[in-house]
Amino acid sequence: MIVKQGSVREVVDLLLSDPELSPNISHYQKIPGKPAKYVPFPEQLHPSIVKALAEKGIDRLYSHQRESFDLASAGHSITAVTPTASGKSLCYHLPVLQSILEDDSSRALYLFPTKALAQDQLADLHGLIEASGETILSYTYDGDTAPGLRTKVRKSGHIVLTNPDMLHSGILPHHTKWVSLFENLKYIIIDELHTYKGVFGSHVAHVLRRLKRICNYYGCNPTFICTSATIANPKELAEILTNSEMELVSDNGAPAGVKHFIFYNPPVVHKTFGIRRSAILEVRDIASFLYREAIQTIIFAKSRVRVEMLVTYMKELTKKKLFDQTIMGYRGGYLPSERRKIEKSLRDGEIKTVVSTNALELGIDIGQLQACIMTGYPGNIASAFQQAGRAGRRQDDALIIYVAQSIALDQYIIQHPDYLLSQTPEEARIHPDNMLILMDHLKCASFELPFTMTELYGEFEVQELLAFLESEGVLVRTTDKWHWMTDRFPASEISLRSASQENVVIIDQTIPKGTVVIGEMDRYSAMTLLHEEAIYIHQGKQYQVETLDWEEKKAYVTEVDVDYYTDANLAVELKVISEDERNSLGDALIAFGDIAVLAIPTIFKKIKLHNKQDNIGSGPINLPAEELHTNATWLAFDLPDGWKEADLTDAMTGAAYAIRSLIPLMIRCDRSDIHVIPQVKAVHTGKPTIFIHDSYPGGIGLSEKLYGRWRDLLNLSAKHVEDCVCEFGCPVCIGAQEAGVKTAKKHVSALLHELAK
Repeated sequence: MIVKQGSVREVVDLLLSDPELSPNISHYQKIPGKPAKYVPFPEQLHPSIVKALAEKGIDRLYSHQRESFDLASAGHSITAVTPTASGKSLCYHLPVLQSILEDDSSRALYLFPTKALAQDQLADLHGLIEASGETILSYTYDGDTAPGLRTKVRKSGHIVLTNPDMLHSGILPHHTKWVSLFENLKYIIIDELHTYKGVFGSHVAHVLRRLKRICNYYGCNPTFICTSATIANPKELAEILTNSEMELVSDNGAPAGVKHFIFYNPPVVHKTFGIRRSAILEVRDIASFLYREAIQTIIFAKSRVRVEMLVTYMKELTKKKLFDQTIMGYRGGYLPSERRKIEKSLRDGEIKTVVSTNALELGIDIGQLQACIMTGYPGNIASAFQQAGRAGRRQDDALIIYVAQSIALDQYIIQHPDYLLSQTPEEARIHPDNMLILMDHLKCASFELPFTMTELYGEFEVQELLAFLESEGVLVRTTDKWHWMTDRFPASEISLRSASQENVVIIDQTIPKGTVVIGEMDRYSAMTLLHEEAIYIHQGKQYQVETLDWEEKKAYVTEVDVDYYTDANLAVELKVISEDERNSLGDALIAFGDIAVLAIPTIFKKIKLHNKQDNIGSGPINLPAEELHTNATWLAFDLPDGWKEADLTDAMTGAAYAIRSLIPLMIRCDRSDIHVIPQVKAVHTGKPTIFIHDSYPGGIGLSEKLYGRWRDLLNLSAKHVEDCVCEFGCPVCIGAQEAGVKTAKKHVSALLHELAK
């Protein structure tokens, strides 16, 4: 059944005049569309490709597609940066197909950040090849590829589509089986470049250095074609990621439809403490309104729990309809077959509302969505642009609604809409020189090919590191080379995406004697979401975790019907390993160095689904601690004159909340990339100390940036707390406060001003 679609322009008028919703609209802005810039096909474009494009109704190219073709065909590595739905895939399909039609031995390797995106692009590529009438063999190669097909892919695949994880562990370590690919590799395609940031990007940078090293061994020098959504430093990121020089293609020739941006702030329900109605409940009401108006909508939420809460709320609209599938969730942890089915239903127009984490930010073809609702600020401007771009993908009008939460960052943006609409996106940063990551991949590279005594690994001189690995018994040195000498397979021990090496499998045992795998989750998240008695929500269904087998990495769940969800607490212990830099800030000390953080899950709370204020029970969590080694900057100070230690504890907690909320405005990172921990008497300094540390093993340079900007950060935080409209402190400035505490905001403001002197 294809759902009839309503008119975006009519719905915008209804929203702006609705007596219940319109008072909460703090800003509306209409962004005009723009026409396309067309250019003719290149003269040398193969007639079969011209035929294929004609069958798809394409008789000319956008200007950025032609520029990409010309540069890539001339052997230049390129980075094409244009918005969502601007036809970026033709920037690489055309030069790749051209090279294969000119030389049948030519090969190409496509890299996508997820298996889902690779499958989606394969369908698009197959359509183009089929329309051309030519025989060009293209295959995906990932964990789902059938064993019988793998040999054919390795020996005769013109185009191999895979992901960095499979390249890392399934292709590079077995390069001797891929000789026909590596001897003839003409192009390496890296799609969704902007996703390769932080710890994941740092890992992938090394996977690509290993790939180039193997290509060099087989005598080929492939051209890179990178495509990306808008970020501030695409050329720089691509060059660091690939260790290759790049040409930038950034003049977008694609047309764009009108976009209607609405900034929506939930109403205040507690004036004294500045508490607003739950953003989740407001999104439910707005999405229900759009559902009834037949507007196909995507809702973005920042966590798996929020996705499932919203799906549960939204399915109330269809509970009287049997087998209704017009409202669905989409997130990591669903099985691949379930995700493919949802993607197809979105393209076919059968799903009217989809609730997703950022899993659908990427360029998976999900058809023509009309509206996008963001539940809170996504964490950075680049993600906000990506999410907004999922609506109106075919040049029609699009509606984007940003619903703010009662936290500092969201309220800052709702009061300063130009921050979102007028700012350039963030820079994407990676750190290939992270020593933990470098050493991991040096082992993998040594397994793949021996190192000579003078060989560079990418841009790194690694002889001292190789000598260290020799002393550890991992390598053995002959007269002119280092060789791998253990029976271990290093790539299997390294996860590209997280500090956790293994996921926890979620098994439904509702049916007696029956077990069905319904999802999976990384270890760190499982500590707080899959502990025993946790409520795990999947496609609107509630499951209780009966048993968590931490050793075997299995969580056994049973379907239940309860009116609450669970939320867990982590206790954190922190110790300084080394102090690399120190300086003074007035009378205080600031420093930067390495730390170890021990995270211990402690208790969980049961919170009613329809009233987030009601805590209806709690219980202990019995799981081992997880340890993280990373970088931090810290500020240590003496107890201010006249302060009691109890007042200082509360003031430091509130100051840490304000500081963490505003860090993304200073260094343009995601709020989850960084943590702020206050200690009234730190073991390392013996004084009150505020620590700011990177969330990733080994650090990715965020706390290092903040080391020199403590005064700016303290001043920004102090001003934000002072300007907040609440009386005694609230979630917008210093965090939720208990009733009757009237001095918290005053103490936090005084402390921040004192430290910023």
